[in-house]
Amino acid sequence: MLIRNGTIVTFDEKNTVIENAAVYIEDNIIREVGKSSELEKKYKTEEVLDAKGKIVMPGLICSHYHAYSAFARGMILDGDPASNFIEVLRRVWWRLDKELSLEDVYYSGLVSAIDAVKSGTTTLIDHHASPYACTGSLEELSKAFSKVGVRGNYCYEVSERDGMDIAKEGLLENYNFIKKCNDNKDDLITGSFGLHASFTVSDETLKEAVAMRDELGCGFHVHVSEGNMDEELSQYNYGKSVVKRLRDMKILGDKTIAVHGVNIGKKDVDILGKTNSIVVHNPESNMNNAVGIPPILDMMDKDVLVGLGTDGFTGNMFREIENLYVVHKLVNKDPRVMSVPETIKIAFQNNSEIVKRLFGKPAGVLKEGAFADLIVVDYNSPTPLNSSNVGGHLIFGMNSNNVLSTIINGKVVMKDRKLVNIDEEMAMKKSREVSKGLWDRLNNK
Repeated sequence: MLIRNGTIVTFDEKNTVIENAAVYIEDNIIREVGKSSELEKKYKTEEVLDAKGKIVMPGLICSHYHAYSAFARGMILDGDPASNFIEVLRRVWWRLDKELSLEDVYYSGLVSAIDAVKSGTTTLIDHHASPYACTGSLEELSKAFSKVGVRGNYCYEVSERDGMDIAKEGLLENYNFIKKCNDNKDDLITGSFGLHASFTVSDETLKEAVAMRDELGCGFHVHVSEGNMDEELSQYNYGKSVVKRLRDMKILGDKTIAVHGVNIGKKDVDILGKTNSIVVHNPESNMNNAVGIPPILDMMDKDVLVGLGTDGFTGNMFREIENLYVVHKLVNKDPRVMSVPETIKIAFQNNSEIVKRLFGKPAGVLKEGAFADLIVVDYNSPTPLNSSNVGGHLIFGMNSNNVLSTIINGKVVMKDRKLVNIDEEMAMKKSREVSKGLWDRLNNK
């Protein structure tokens, strides 16, 4: 495929902008980026996408997501509203996940993938829970994402909150799915070993998970210190912080995603850096749950790889990037905090490195040898756009509604705002039926 006649914006370290440019894709890999006049002469191909002068940029990556949260959109539950984070878990999310069926899992995944593609998000790193529909849930979720054409990394969150039998079922769900991924070697589908959080998993369960991880060669995906309770119970039960406990249990490492990190201390930051672990920041969710904002700039100073996710709040990474840029200024009461270059580094360069660790090649980057995940954006800039200011245009000008076309793994999955692989209206209609059934079950308990 040749994508021609575009304004290429790489969002690399130099924020390279190339006008009248083209991208040549062979199979699912970017082979060359250059001037359109040169690449059109060099590569003769039947499949050509004319960008018509629009911006061609890397597909966005969500490094922490919960697809099943799609079915919470507009949901009204009986009872008083939650007043703190643990009540949010108990009154909303742990009620919801217990009622999920495999059909719910599939359709929540399907509409999440549709939302992602239309928002220019090409990779979702998902963290799933459905304790009474556990076995086979990752297969259903990956089928839904693949139907739309989204690149996904999947895990099942092991937890003892619903009993040891379900915890063991979660261990096996992770093991069997990751083993299948290792055998199939599908570039769109990989697995990580999911854990809910330190405060819902015992040492015995962690040991079983580590033994399976060692055999599979994957990393973990676990919530870390999102609320104060995680830290308080770790200190009470184990006499150490969450991060120290995870280090001692051999959970941390270069393929492990430690999500949130809101309440961690300076020594914990050092540990995350020394273990080469990944931290994923979810600013919009942290604000919504009123848990606080993690010290991610301190983490980056300690060479911690910090990525950006949404925690299932949205599939729209444009919106999350805007929130990343502004919330640290508010919390620190300092407009200098979280600069444009730091914002771009987290959202693009760091997220791309996370995909490289989990998939073997980078995505969300416009360079030779990377997975061909790109978007065409119709952004009619009111002011000059160049390498020195393109980050400002991204934060203050571009949005998900500007996304015209989405290419994932070298294939067009949306062209001119129309999805290629799926009937969006039929999918949404069925999703409304399925989600209503879920809501009815929740409120009739």
